Amino acid sequence: MRRPALVSILVPAYNKEQWIGETIEAALAQTWKNTEIIIVDDGSRDNTLEVIKRFQSKTVKVSAQENQGACRARNNAYSLAQGSYIQWLDADDILDPRKIEAQMKGAPDGTSSACLRTAPFGSFYFSRQRARISPNGLWRDLFPAEWIMTKFHENAWMNPTAWLVSRNLTEKAGAWDSRVASSGADDGEYICRLVRNTEIVEFCREAMCYYRIGNLGSLSHNSDKALDSLFFALVLCTEHLLSIEDSPRSRKAALQYLQHWFAFFYPGPPDLLARVKEFASTLGGDLAEPEFTWKFVPIRRLFGWNAANSLSKSLRHRRMLAERAFDKLCSRSRPAERSN
Repeated sequence: MRRPALVSILVPAYNKEQWIGETIEAALAQTWKNTEIIIVDDGSRDNTLEVIKRFQSKTVKVSAQENQGACRARNNAYSLAQGSYIQWLDADDILDPRKIEAQMKGAPDGTSSACLRTAPFGSFYFSRQRARISPNGLWRDLFPAEWIMTKFHENAWMNPTAWLVSRNLTEKAGAWDSRVASSGADDGEYICRLVRNTEIVEFCREAMCYYRIGNLGSLSHNSDKALDSLFFALVLCTEHLLSIEDSPRSRKAALQYLQHWFAFFYPGPPDLLARVKEFASTLGGDLAEPEFTWKFVPIRRLFGWNAANSLSKSLRHRRMLAERAFDKLCSRSRPAERSN
């Protein structure tokens, strides 16, 4: 009897000692048993590597590198992978036990097909039982151009843990691009590159995974380096779309996507702002000043755009802290969650 295909679960890890154990346990609990787990510690300064080593076995391979960023950690993990399918997994995210099995049902040979399958996911702070599941337009089967345009129109995002990628497609797409890593948009650029190299993106409703939010140390796009990297990522995403369909509707979608992100650049460094506007003009349009919801309009009129933007960011941050604290309290009152 033919043995099921090997799936490589690839995990970059940096300072995740609090979460990495739960992530690995969920990966080990997969009902698709022919898996290997490869974890690359990216020079963690806490006890992440020590926690990882407790799981080291024939199926859990551990590697360590000096701190070089998640992109290079992912690329190093892939260089060690033997599977015909690739499951990317961030070090604080969780796979449902049946996630890989559901996505592998009827999957073609991963060494010869450009197969890309996606899955639903829920966002949570501490308790997966309280995860928010918010479908968007990407939660369906889509052809490549439609997938990217839907992402652009809705500014929709799909957690990398939701993907399952054939080895052949992974090779076609190429390595994760460390040039866009400081923007935090590396996964968005990479998925667009995967999509442009496949024939169809298949959405598997039977699969499930969980994305942990509320990481207070995550990037906020405040530095000039991060903003420059973000702009580069947006340009690359647009080029991926235009390489498969260069039409008025695709350029309109790309312009709308740029508008979604414009608040990060506005009013910003003048030279970068000029580059962003110039890029918009090559797409056939102009960018409007980012707008606020009605409650911040008086602040904008009285004190200026920067004041309204700062207050908006501050309130969002405080709301996130409150939600996180409440979820932590609720999770402590529940019995410990198990991945199986």
